[in-house]
Amino acid sequence: MATRQVGAAPARSRTWFAPTLRGYDRRWLGRDVLAGLSAGAVVVPQAMAYASIAELPAQVGLYTCMAPMAVYALLGGSRAMSVSTTSTIATLSATTFVSAGVAVSSDDALRALSTLTLLVGVILVVARLLTLGSLVENINKSTLIGVQIGVGATVAVGQLPKLLGLTDDPTGAGFIRSVVAVVEALPRAHGPTVVLSVASVAVLLLLRRFVPAVPGPLVVVAGGIAASAVLHLTDLGVEVIDPVPTGLPKPVLPDLTLVPAMLPGALGIAMMAFLESAAVARGIRQPSEPPIDSDRELLAAAAANLAGSLTQTLPAAGGFSQSAVNQRAGARTQVSTLVTVALAVLVALVLGPVLALMPTATLAALVVTAVVGLIDVPALRRLARISRRDFWLAVVTAAVGLTAGLLAAVVAGVAGTYFLVLRELQRVRLAPGPVVGTTISARIEGAVYTANVLAYENAVLQLADDAVGADAVVLDLSRMHEATVTVLDGLADLDHELAQRGVVLLLVGLPGSAAETAARTAWFRGLVDDGRVLPTVDAAMAARTARAPRASQAERPDPG
Repeated sequence: MATRQVGAAPARSRTWFAPTLRGYDRRWLGRDVLAGLSAGAVVVPQAMAYASIAELPAQVGLYTCMAPMAVYALLGGSRAMSVSTTSTIATLSATTFVSAGVAVSSDDALRALSTLTLLVGVILVVARLLTLGSLVENINKSTLIGVQIGVGATVAVGQLPKLLGLTDDPTGAGFIRSVVAVVEALPRAHGPTVVLSVASVAVLLLLRRFVPAVPGPLVVVAGGIAASAVLHLTDLGVEVIDPVPTGLPKPVLPDLTLVPAMLPGALGIAMMAFLESAAVARGIRQPSEPPIDSDRELLAAAAANLAGSLTQTLPAAGGFSQSAVNQRAGARTQVSTLVTVALAVLVALVLGPVLALMPTATLAALVVTAVVGLIDVPALRRLARISRRDFWLAVVTAAVGLTAGLLAAVVAGVAGTYFLVLRELQRVRLAPGPVVGTTISARIEGAVYTANVLAYENAVLQLADDAVGADAVVLDLSRMHEATVTVLDGLADLDHELAQRGVVLLLVGLPGSAAETAARTAWFRGLVDDGRVLPTVDAAMAARTARAPRASQAERPDPG
């Protein structure tokens, strides 16, 4: 009997609910449970650590492993992606709070967080309704690399006071000033905290390097809690996290008065959340699995954030580290994510008092080891080797992030991406074709848009000027599948300019959809009536050749 394959689903499933659970084979359950527990051992402590980036209570990270993950499991198309939050999203959230004037230590911080997560969800819903998934994914990878470098460096520096046990936070005045402030504060570092920090970072790095199958975050968190309880680290001056309430998150309503102040940050977070999620989903997808549908992922990300907005969570996105653990442990479907959710719920119900023993330096160690990996020097070297343009886009984006802030870096990166796109669209791809007598031809090898129609017009005019004695230009438009009013007006201008030079324009190969649109203009119908719209270059050349003798006879003087 044939074995059922995971990837047996069609490339684009029409099932919107629980697509990865269709045709579930009970034999997969053991591997899904193991994968969910393994991913949970990474994602739960890591999400709690990421909450500290935004100066939010640790339970916010724990809650982010509940509703958003469960919703994605029921709507997402990736079989192994684990959706909670990421260091990039947490950092952008912190930046948004600062720009909106929200004090995260205030009683209204959770309402502000709910507002931010709700806005991210709404923006993603709008993007889904407008089917902008593929458009967002056109953001240059260099932008993502640059933003992540800015995030990695900024967050790492921001966590140094916690690693050093400083009672005050000398950071927060920009990246360069923060580095200088931390260096100046080194003499005041707290010895026991520094020892704990060094040990935690060392264990995380060694386990990642030599025993990657062991969940380093879980080992370090458990070790930190055990050391705190057994060695009474608080008596030595080691700071621990605030008490974690026992139980599930209570619903929180957003503060809609904060919408205008938070909207710019929410736009940047929504874009980065989708970009990161799409990159993870595609990066871990197996060849036997269905392709990732951008619009489905937009819907799933939107729903995950809308659900999280009511349950005290950070904005949600797919995380690579926990997703990779999930996949390596053998996850076959999103049942593994539901197991991770169950683990997070169990932790919230039972382990609150235990988590309250966790040293702040332990969470800081988790954050630093996670975000340092975002400073992807090999990726920069690769960009420099392949494309200097992409390399400099990444460098500029990172520099903006380190000097003007991460939201500014997102804006700069997106603006740079679309500047390069527009410049690419303006590039003229005009290939000279056959020449028969005084008739020349050319083929437009790229699409014609509003952005480049004038450049194509000038290129054709230059081609006609360079061909001494030419009296006709055959223009092959077989690549122009869409015709806008601006493009058609540009072609009409080209016809007029050539006519003033005594050159006739013939159009060939215009695809049906573009020809149908063009036929609504009087100018194009006039070309058709004059016999200047033909199917192929050869047909146009034949028409000109047949016309040449008739023209010569018409011009010959009457001998009588």
